[in-house]
Amino acid sequence: MARIYPFRALRYNLAQVAAEDVVTQPYDKITPAMQQAYYQRSPYNLVRIILRMPELFDKEGDLYANAARDFNAWREAGILAQEGQPCVFAYVQRFAVPGQEGVVRERRGFIALGELYEYSREVVFRHEQTLSKPKSDRLNLLRATRAHFGQIFMLYSDPAHSAEEVLFGNGAAGETLPDIEVTDEYGVVHRVWKVTDAGKINLLATGMEDKKLIIADGHHRYETALNYMKEHGPGKAAEGCEPFAVGMAGPAYPEAAAMMTFVNMDSEGLVILPTHRVVFGLAGFEAARLLEAARSYFEIEELVERDPVAAMGRLSAVGGKTAFVAVTAKGWFLLTAKADAVAEALKGISARQRQLDIVQLHGLVLEKLLGISQEAMREQTNLRYLRDAGEAADQVARGEADVAFLMNPVTMEQLREVAFAGEVMPQKSTDFYPKLLSGLAIYALD
Repeated sequence: MARIYPFRALRYNLAQVAAEDVVTQPYDKITPAMQQAYYQRSPYNLVRIILRMPELFDKEGDLYANAARDFNAWREAGILAQEGQPCVFAYVQRFAVPGQEGVVRERRGFIALGELYEYSREVVFRHEQTLSKPKSDRLNLLRATRAHFGQIFMLYSDPAHSAEEVLFGNGAAGETLPDIEVTDEYGVVHRVWKVTDAGKINLLATGMEDKKLIIADGHHRYETALNYMKEHGPGKAAEGCEPFAVGMAGPAYPEAAAMMTFVNMDSEGLVILPTHRVVFGLAGFEAARLLEAARSYFEIEELVERDPVAAMGRLSAVGGKTAFVAVTAKGWFLLTAKADAVAEALKGISARQRQLDIVQLHGLVLEKLLGISQEAMREQTNLRYLRDAGEAADQVARGEADVAFLMNPVTMEQLREVAFAGEVMPQKSTDFYPKLLSGLAIYALD
């Protein structure tokens, strides 16, 4: 049973700051160059909280305490103001699909509090593995600030599109001017509407009660929130959220929920991009030796045209089979799986997973043939993950990498099947586009 709640969000006071100057991409998608750019935009940019750099008057070595100091100061100064009553937010993103010229889509969802559940409860399902270091970092920030600044991206299934009808049908959000409208650095237009109508919120909550949720993005933040919840059980909790209306009380205690954006996995606006793999730093790497070993598991065809757009086109045209492109200094090669050989080599893995090209690449090529351990993959010792196929190929051409593997994206059907089976795929298996902006709303626990 998925429970959602309205909440009295903290939001930037747009009478004092411009939204485009203070919101950011999620913390784990902020490059050093983006971090610098965010710092220059505004002294109140959220990057100073979620991905802080040492500043002039900071206490040495305690970025989390310094972030909490600024967060509290912004609240006291009215830069961040709390909503007068609990609400949810309709959230629309309009974007051009990368790699598909002229294709524009719109993704609709809503921001609310979502109750936290252990995975064993089979209400919330993950689809990727997590690492301890990012969770430790986020937990330290949460402990210091007692606030959630970004939304966990949750998927639910609703072929009838009930939530979208409640929020966007019959003159609801979407036909009025948004409270916030921001165009981000990728050209994505983000629009947010505040929803306070008790009837609509109750309809949303009731409609979500029978849903199972899949984490699309934010696995580390979700597990961090779970760990923090365990530190603050009901006996230790601060006063809970104020009830909105009869039947719409908040969570049992503030730490028992986190801020989430809920998106219907049956909607047309969902886009999953491929994440390409770049292998580097291998001693004695030889492309010819790799290809010869790979012939036991894959049909290999050298591509005449060494072009990322053409290569991705070939990949998308491989119907009913799994395949990827190996880019080496000696040539570009299409590897198409030999089903029986792959099934035998990966027989210790479930049938649903060994049919995935990402699992075949990791289990056979990276681990078995190239000798990259699972730990090295997780810690990116010899592995980089890139969205841009051209940049992945260029790193090989520049001698910065041994080989790059261009991938098809995981499909929504594959993700759903793996997640609901209680299984996980390798890190960076999915890249949902676009990302949810941080700073549109903040859930302060006190």
